[in-house]
Amino acid sequence: MCDTLVALGNSTKDGSVIFAKNSDRQPNEPHLMIRIPRRTYPQGARVKCTYIEIDQVQETYEVLLLKPSWMWGAEMGCNEFGLNIGNEAVFTKVKQGPPSLLGMDMVRLALERCQTSTEALHYIIGLLETYGQGGNCGYEKPFVYHNSFLIADKTSAWVLETAGPYWVAEKVKDIRCISNRLSIGKDFDLAHPELISHAMNQGWCRSEEDFHFAKCYSNRLYSSASGSKERFQSCMTHLEKHKGQITVETMMEILRYHEPRIAHRPFAHSSLRSVCMHGGFIVGDHTTGSYVASLGEGLSTYWITGSSTPCISTFKPFWMIRNTSSIVFGENEQEEALAFWMLRERLHRMILENRVLNLEEYIHQRDELEKELLAMVSELEQKEVHENEMREIMEYGWSKERILVEQTIGKNRQNPGRIQGNPYFRRYWKKQNKRLGL
Repeated sequence: MCDTLVALGNSTKDGSVIFAKNSDRQPNEPHLMIRIPRRTYPQGARVKCTYIEIDQVQETYEVLLLKPSWMWGAEMGCNEFGLNIGNEAVFTKVKQGPPSLLGMDMVRLALERCQTSTEALHYIIGLLETYGQGGNCGYEKPFVYHNSFLIADKTSAWVLETAGPYWVAEKVKDIRCISNRLSIGKDFDLAHPELISHAMNQGWCRSEEDFHFAKCYSNRLYSSASGSKERFQSCMTHLEKHKGQITVETMMEILRYHEPRIAHRPFAHSSLRSVCMHGGFIVGDHTTGSYVASLGEGLSTYWITGSSTPCISTFKPFWMIRNTSSIVFGENEQEEALAFWMLRERLHRMILENRVLNLEEYIHQRDELEKELLAMVSELEQKEVHENEMREIMEYGWSKERILVEQTIGKNRQNPGRIQGNPYFRRYWKKQNKRLGL
């Protein structure tokens, strides 16, 4: 379960395109930050994705991937050209296919091989038609679904929604979000050539005039159970409210949104309907990583938590410049990337157990650090940019956040605690903590 958002330059305060996503997955599934440089490959090379092998290209572009630890692909990420992609699980009436490409594999492949949103759109469609989509996407339990994608570059964005081999695409005009449901109806710009005839043959619509993609292809039970309707509406309501003045801070606020039912006690309730998703029920996931990208005409700035639960995490700035190995990790540094996520997850689990007695103070310090970093980045964007200064800001922000997390854990490590909430919620998190070794 996830939510992905975009605001084009006609809807943002500074004219940049702003892209954002929460990755909602099973709570113990680590979410890793991996940076991979440009690479060249010999003719005839092959690449092993999560389940299948496909032909490799001669050259792949530099990418930053935010990904589940066990998958080849990524939930979200960007490349050296400022192309950003995020995918969503969607539930349709079309039968699941055999293991092939996952939506996450398609995200990575498009980032490695495309420069613009339109190029990536057509590339993913080509992957879908050549290899199909399918395979288990679950970490500790099986979970299968089809995919939708939000694809953005510095000037444009597309929504691509799929149902098995069938697809439909809509060009974004100003603001848009996608969630765990089909959202394109009659107003689409491109579609699979057999889409409407297939729906009519299945008895899902009576005529071409009657066709509505979401109504025809949605599995309404699973789509409703995902809580996606409420999250989609929350995202769009916030975007509409700030349209014309949308900033990076606006997107961070949306990614931290809790539905009113749990807003006063988010760590004692599960919530599928919150954009900042909290696990703890039979159905549902937990936000395991968050990301905001500000795609300016010149400079692209990426704000990454590198941790679960954005309501307690810090968004930190990152730029795709040289010598950032102390901040994000290479593809062969999975253990280091895992340790980064696990440190912050330890803090999250301590908060769940009510062991952090000074939570308000921690949140205050987090907010102050984030404000400081936002101000530093804003000042940087107003002048000629130098890599050394960018690197100093990154090293400062990421170091200060690590110290804050470590100090908060250290000060509260010996405190007794008890998970709040109903009996199922308490059992759920006790089991998750045991499995994670906490």
